[in-house]
Amino acid sequence: MTKLGLPDAVRACLFDLDGVITKTAVVHAAAWKETFDAFLLGWEGPDFRPFDPVVEYDEYVDGMPRADGVRSFLAARGIELPEGRPDDTADLPTVQGLAKRKNTLVLGKIRTGGVEAYDGTLRYVAAVRAAGLVTAVVSASANCRDVLRAVDAEPLFDVRIDGLVATERRLPGKPRPDTFLAAAGDLGVEPAQAAVFEDALAGMDAGRAGRFGYVVGVDRGGQADALKAHGADRVVADLAELGGTA
Repeated sequence: MTKLGLPDAVRACLFDLDGVITKTAVVHAAAWKETFDAFLLGWEGPDFRPFDPVVEYDEYVDGMPRADGVRSFLAARGIELPEGRPDDTADLPTVQGLAKRKNTLVLGKIRTGGVEAYDGTLRYVAAVRAAGLVTAVVSASANCRDVLRAVDAEPLFDVRIDGLVATERRLPGKPRPDTFLAAAGDLGVEPAQAAVFEDALAGMDAGRAGRFGYVVGVDRGGQADALKAHGADRVVADLAELGGTA
């Protein structure tokens, strides 16, 4: 397993989507900023403090289900809103309304700008599969399948645990490890036999909480130290650094 940069005990690889497989993390950050800034302008007036698409995105929303991200950010700002209902419209000042607004914006941005994959990741996943390991994509996104199809990557993964599956199975999102544990279970391996690949701090926390065999932090935005502090066994800028992609 040396050629893949993984311990010999690893039999499965669990990959996050946004920021690891696809270049959509920046799109999500922009959608969150537009959502929160519009809300904060109405809540606090023109002197509001804008949402920071780097620091606050990494700390409060990255890797989380949409509604959890809304709750996390609002709590950090000392704001309480009604929970609302999943069918709330995007203009309602509720947790579910803000989550709906963010999803509407991100889908529009994806349709307009398209979706790109990280070539180093796709080559690495192909190498992992060629070596006989099984693979899963684990994402909080309800749009995971559509995004994978857009970059012709769906066949690279044996299992998909995304926002839709998590809702169906009532799995709490990251930083809880439940979605990763579900992926390992569906692949028929123990957590100690699985490696987690994540770019989000919440994903690092989930990897450690689930006691997975190896946790790789993917540093796309200069947060290597934070990824290590949250439990990464190794941090890389691109999965090609792990080997197996020549």
